Amino acid sequence: MNHTPDLRQRAQLTELMDEPCTREELRGCLRDIARLNRWFLGYRPVLHWLDLVVPASAAWPIHILDVGCGYGDGLRRIERWALKRGIALELTGLDINPDAVAIAAEASPPKSTIRWIAADVLRHAPDRPVHLVVSSLFTHHLAEPDLIRFLEWMELHAALGWFVNDLSRAAVPYHFLRLFSKLAHLHPFVQYDSPASIARAFVRQDWETICASAGLAPGAVSIRPFKPARLCVARSKPQ
Repeated sequence: MNHTPDLRQRAQLTELMDEPCTREELRGCLRDIARLNRWFLGYRPVLHWLDLVVPASAAWPIHILDVGCGYGDGLRRIERWALKRGIALELTGLDINPDAVAIAAEASPPKSTIRWIAADVLRHAPDRPVHLVVSSLFTHHLAEPDLIRFLEWMELHAALGWFVNDLSRAAVPYHFLRLFSKLAHLHPFVQYDSPASIARAFVRQDWETICASAGLAPGAVSIRPFKPARLCVARSKPQ
């Protein structure tokens, strides 16, 4: 990016990964985003939440739907988390881009039982009960009206709760990712999209307004930062 946007407000930008591209280009981009997730503890917020909300033993497998699953690295990490704990899960990855779904399936080991679906979540009717919905680095891609609809969709379909793992809009991570992605020679899409994602991300006040617009009471959700540069929204439904 050639100039620093005004980070006091959400930037109206598009990301290269959201534009038409070849499957090979998208694969290289998603692979490097997964590298950033590993390097900067991107899976930690979701796994921390799952430790709190997933029962150690249940009479049925817990079905987790990952919306905007991309490369599928987040779901594969959840699958390893569950295997280590002996927890029975059903895992489904959903992405609007059929190429991303194909790439996620190709990147998964043969023994993986994750199911992959190409669909627009706002038009998707799950064919089986969903207990938990998670999303990582997805919500900043949405316009606010669609984000409100997404929260309403999760509230309708997630029986036990949902978790949004996304970025926080701030100057330090913006400049750090802008420089780091170049120094690490990451995919050109990632070099542009990483700071753009920070500039498009939401801050706590944004989330409070959006949650209220989706009909969620202030005490119904938890908005919590995770270092580095994450801001997460959690909803655990009373049982």
